[in-house]
Parts: sequence; C-alpha cells; structure tokens
Amino acid sequence: MAVTGYLAEFSLAELFQFLEQGNKVGLLTICTLTDTDSGQQRNHHIWFNQGRIVAASSRLDQEGLLRMISKRGWLGDRAASRLAQSCAINTAIGLCLKSQGVLNAEQLKLLFYAQVMQQVCALFMLKDGWFQFDPKAPLPSAEMTGLSAPATEVTLAGLRALKDWSALADKLPEPTSALVSVIDGKPQQKLNQTEWQVWEFVNGSVALDVIAKQLQLPIEQVQQVAFRLIVSGIAEEMPLVAEVPRPDGETDSVELMSAQKSVTHVSQSFLHNLLGFLKVKA
Repeated sequence: MAVTGYLAEFSLAELFQFLEQGNKVGLLTICTLTDTDSGQQRNHHIWFNQGRIVAASSRLDQEGLLRMISKRGWLGDRAASRLAQSCAINTAIGLCLKSQGVLNAEQLKLLFYAQVMQQVCALFMLKDGWFQFDPKAPLPSAEMTGLSAPATEVTLAGLRALKDWSALADKLPEPTSALVSVIDGKPQQKLNQTEWQVWEFVNGSVALDVIAKQLQLPIEQVQQVAFRLIVSGIAEEMPLVAEVPRPDGETDSVELMSAQKSVTHVSQSFLHNLLGFLKVKA
C-alpha cells in the first residue's frame, strides 16, 4: 500500500529514517507545491532498495543517467542507447557499462554523487511538498549506477548543508531536553567534529542548553545537531524531569544523597508511573 503525506507534517529527514529502518523497497516521489522559478510543480523521484538510496531523477523515462553520461562526453547518445540494450534485464546499467570497459569505478562514483547526493540533498531545502512512497514500483535498472547509500547518510549530508531551518523549527528537540543513545557503542556514521562533540553528552542527563554553554555554541546550532543525530537513528530526545521542591524539614540527609544521585538518571519508579499514566490516558 502506498504511503502519502506532506513534508510540513512529516519531514524528509524523518521519512528517510522510516524508510531505512524499515528496509523499504520502492519509489519515493516528492512533488513541490510551487516552484520558485517557474511557478509550476516539479516531481522528484528517489528509488530505495532495502532502505538504501540507489537512484534519483526528476524524470521517469529512465534516460536520466544516460543523458548524464553523454553530457560529460564519456559516451555518445546513440552508443549509450545501443550498449544499454545489450545489458541484462534488472542489471544496473552503470555496472553493465563498467563490465564492458566503457566506465570505470571513479566515473561511477562521480555519477552517483551528481545523481543522488547533489539532487537529493537539495530537496532538504523544500519547505513543503507532497510525497508518496510506492512499495510496488520496480527498481529502474537504467537509472542505477550500481552504487547505493544509506538514507540516513544522505540525510546527514543534506541537513549539514541546510541554511534555512525554519521549516524544521517545530521538529527540533527542546533546549531543556537531553539526548539518550539508542545504539551500543559509538555511531558507525561519519560524524563531523561538532556532531562528535554533542555525541559525548548523549547520556540522558545533560540538557541541550547546558551542552550549548559548555561547547560555547548557539543553542539553535546544538538543537540542529541533535536533530541530525535523532533522524540518523542513533539518539532520541528525552525530556528531563525537574525536581519537585519539598517543604523545609522534610528532607533528611539520606533523602538528600538520593536526590543528588537522581540528578543524572530518571528513576525507574518514575518511568513506571509515567507509563502507567499514559496507559490510563490512552
């Protein structure tokens, strides 16, 4: 069954996280509501295989990659079409041309970067758009280089280059929230320096505004980094619980020591009571 929605409600970063974690196979189509240059709608197509992005194009005629090869002067239009017809069905045309000695590994990497990384990363600048994911759409062998990238890796690259975060303002974690790791050990993703600095505080006990002060960074930047870690599937936002003040004389030394220890960890009893409350509310 196809999945549809709007980017204003479900961001592209969250959508990519969903598709990667679910190991989805199919076609994601994004339609811009208005094009700033022409005033018309534009469609962008991204193909997934097991949660990894394998191809991207603004067209569905399966000629985008061959045109890209021809434009670079690596192969003429007619020669490209003739060789493409000789490729086996369901074989990525990039790998087919490489096996025939027409393209080399470096050229395939350049094609994949231009086709996927550049085109898809630019989509993170969209403030709104309509999307549809069709799990029954076949993979476009004529648009595939044979290379692929995890969706969250593309997300990291796209969000790092994003200048205007206004469309994602409501998605950012609260300054008073902390981050907690959802993985064992260190991330496998290639984090940049600032992301690693924030990652060092991913222990569920330090609020983002405190992290910002310690790293001497604007809170907005730390929130953006935290969002990148969240949609990469390596961390989650965790609201910190404020201590409820007690009347004077009711806190003895034993209770005070217990309270001091609980600053860095939310108690298991609190979580148990919270879950019970949520179940009642549900």
